[in-house]
Amino acid sequence: MYRFRFSLWPTLAAIAGIALTLALGFWQLGRGSEKAARAERIAEANRDAAVLLGPAEVKAADVALRRVIARGRFDPRYAVLLDNRVLHGVVGYHVVMPLRIGDGERYVLVNRGWVAASRERATLPAIHTPPGPVEVTGLALVPSQRFLELSSKAAEGRVWQNLTLERYAQSMPIAIQPVMIQQENDLGDGLRRAWDAPDLGIGKHYGYAFQWFALAAAILIYYAVTHVRKS
Repeated sequence: MYRFRFSLWPTLAAIAGIALTLALGFWQLGRGSEKAARAERIAEANRDAAVLLGPAEVKAADVALRRVIARGRFDPRYAVLLDNRVLHGVVGYHVVMPLRIGDGERYVLVNRGWVAASRERATLPAIHTPPGPVEVTGLALVPSQRFLELSSKAAEGRVWQNLTLERYAQSMPIAIQPVMIQQENDLGDGLRRAWDAPDLGIGKHYGYAFQWFALAAAILIYYAVTHVRKS
């Protein structure tokens, strides 16, 4: 025979804890569902023709995570190399170079791909750039601002640790689109392109939801164990 021993404050604390953890769990489920629906909309949109980027400024929300096409000329003067990018265990750089769109004055940044670093850090790799007009196709992205920089020299000359559009716009005297193209087509430049699929963090939200629900169950079990006694 068992009996329940009621105590006011532990009961209120348990109710509050379970309510809070359940609410947070369902909130994370909702966020995961929202991002899953967004991923489906993006996949559906990308089954259509790619979006042509012109010299007029676009809104990032209209083209982000969409396949785009841009035509123009690369300008190596404003190129930067993103440091410590590893491909198959080899350290190198991502080559980010602006493409002047058509005959206008606006550029779009293009992540052209990966190149291995030289043995001497002071020697930068040679980058072949097509001299004439090119057509670039790829995924339009907004570079993430979530990164940790251990050094104050985050942008030193042509070698940068990380890139944001705001930092680039402040450092270079050119107008750029609010997205960067992750180049997919080969222009005979010798650069390697092995891009990971964009992660919207859907699995992370579902994982957090599981943790909150597990915590709610743990609170309930602990409350039951401490308040139920043998007669």
